[in-house]
Amino acid sequence: MAQGRGRAKKNEPYEMAGIRVKPGEHAVASIPVTRLHTHTPLDLTVHVFHGVKAGPTLFVSAALHGDELNGVEICRRLMRDRALRGLRGTLLVIPVVNVLGFLHHSRYFPDHRDLNRSFPGLAKGSLAARTAELFMRQIVARATHGIDLHAGTRQRFNLPQTRGMADCVVVEEMARAFHAPVHLYTDFLEGSLRGAAHAVGVPVLLYEGGEAMRLDEVAIHAGLKGILGVMRHLGMLSEGVKTQTPKWWTAHSSRWVRAPESGMMWAVKRVGSHVRKGELLGYVANPLGREIIEVHAEREGVIIGHTNHPLVNQGDALFHVAFVPDAEALQEMVQETWGSVLHEGLNDEFM
Repeated sequence: MAQGRGRAKKNEPYEMAGIRVKPGEHAVASIPVTRLHTHTPLDLTVHVFHGVKAGPTLFVSAALHGDELNGVEICRRLMRDRALRGLRGTLLVIPVVNVLGFLHHSRYFPDHRDLNRSFPGLAKGSLAARTAELFMRQIVARATHGIDLHAGTRQRFNLPQTRGMADCVVVEEMARAFHAPVHLYTDFLEGSLRGAAHAVGVPVLLYEGGEAMRLDEVAIHAGLKGILGVMRHLGMLSEGVKTQTPKWWTAHSSRWVRAPESGMMWAVKRVGSHVRKGELLGYVANPLGREIIEVHAEREGVIIGHTNHPLVNQGDALFHVAFVPDAEALQEMVQETWGSVLHEGLNDEFM
């Protein structure tokens, strides 16, 4: 059931980082983070969309990992969407959280710390810890809900999917409203934003889609549509035109199929593919010889991620398989929706 329905009272002005946003207005706040060694100031840019009427405060964050660009583009499109004209409550959009990583095309901070393993942070800690503490204090502490946008690492593509704890009803309702093809139940990783936010009572839905350092239209479109769906569920936007809601799938577990040997990897299956136990997923070929080793599925499920890197070492993660009921129907839905833009598998000429 949507939150914040019924007659809503008028919003009060919203203040952040020295700016005052009146109800019905949009403003940009710059929160100082640090200075570079050249003394150039480094700020956290926060777009504040403040509705005329009161309601939830949702933050949408991207690029906690600085090389994950799909979320940045999702934020840009979200901020231009006409649906925000009827906003209730407050929307905080942070297109780039890890500014240093974004500048250097890197997942990490300059000292190789992972920001999404640094929460809740420390005011007098490392730069990553200070940034995490600042984000918790200035953004999370002032929000009622959050959506954190991610992508696969470099050379690793993820099917659009949401993630959350199995026992968090609010996050599951957000995931249902977001309506990515798959919702994966996952525990909190130590130092993650969503774990730290959960500890202070702010439910955060994590979205994964596409690959680092790539802009992928499938992941971007699904992400934007999903955020607007969550905002409608929370009562921040009007319902819009009623359409038939397609089925979605939940997975309580998943596993990576790893390279049995080192070599060059050729994929037969791609994201969204239903696979049965023992089914062929791809090959690892000896680049200096003639040997070919087959890679098989360990259990029935659907592929929600795979490597795009052709050179693999023994033990490298190749195919991420989620164990979902009715995986064959999920494959049909994915192909109907995105089949024309997702990669096709290996043809018979490989052998």
